[in-house]
Amino acid sequence: MVAGQKAGSHVIRPFETMQEFHSCVELQEQTWGLGFSERVPTAILKVSQILGGVAAGAYSEDGDLEGFVFGMTGIRDGQLVHWSDMLAVIEHARDAGLGTQLKAYQREQVLARGVEKMLWTFDPLQSRNAYLNFAKLGIVVQEYVENMYGETDSPLHRGVGTDRFVALWELTSLRASRRLAGSKPPAQPSEHATQVLSEAGRYSLPEPGIPDLQSEEKEVLVAIPSDIVQVMNLDNGLAGRWREATRETLVHYMSKGYEVHEIFWGERTSDYLLVQPGMP
Repeated sequence: MVAGQKAGSHVIRPFETMQEFHSCVELQEQTWGLGFSERVPTAILKVSQILGGVAAGAYSEDGDLEGFVFGMTGIRDGQLVHWSDMLAVIEHARDAGLGTQLKAYQREQVLARGVEKMLWTFDPLQSRNAYLNFAKLGIVVQEYVENMYGETDSPLHRGVGTDRFVALWELTSLRASRRLAGSKPPAQPSEHATQVLSEAGRYSLPEPGIPDLQSEEKEVLVAIPSDIVQVMNLDNGLAGRWREATRETLVHYMSKGYEVHEIFWGERTSDYLLVQPGMP
């Protein structure tokens, strides 16, 4: 058996047996829906390990698979990079830091292979995932891709498409090292940050306002619903309007060179902080 890395009450280690690879596929379906068409099959998980990728699980003290991380190593723009394709934690084990521990394990593994840059995608409307990525890991975002994966059959994507941020994790950066070590992100934006998309009024569910595409401030804030799943469950049309408003605003400012550096969480809405290049 390959030695694992202790992470709290879990042990994180590479998948070894075919049953372990099959369990990973089952966890994908628990997370993204039975028959999820984008699930990664056992053969690809196994081959990725052979070619410098990571396919590893987080096992409880009872030996149950409660989380996994999967990524592939390759070349992008002439650089050796690791593309982290999937991460999932079983529902009852969430909000206990296991996702961060899986990413830290993945970082160590790819650094040992000589890779210093990791990329992955996530939905800009998912605040929980965004908080992990910015606050706990110290990523930045320089790319927004519209409907990256087309229409899918996952219940997590119904009616809102698959727009994605591309996370950039500079594995040896001071920012990443500090966040992984527990350094806290700023509690609130600076007084100079300008709100360019906000909630309109105080309805039962948050409604998007009209995007302000005229600002030239160095720091701008873009609101998203803090719980897009609740919005989708109660009013899918409203979720679609949030997608349209955030897409318009984020694409506009990122096309001008702004980068996404933080997310500030709120009870109803959360704010992305976009900054002009050259700012810390």
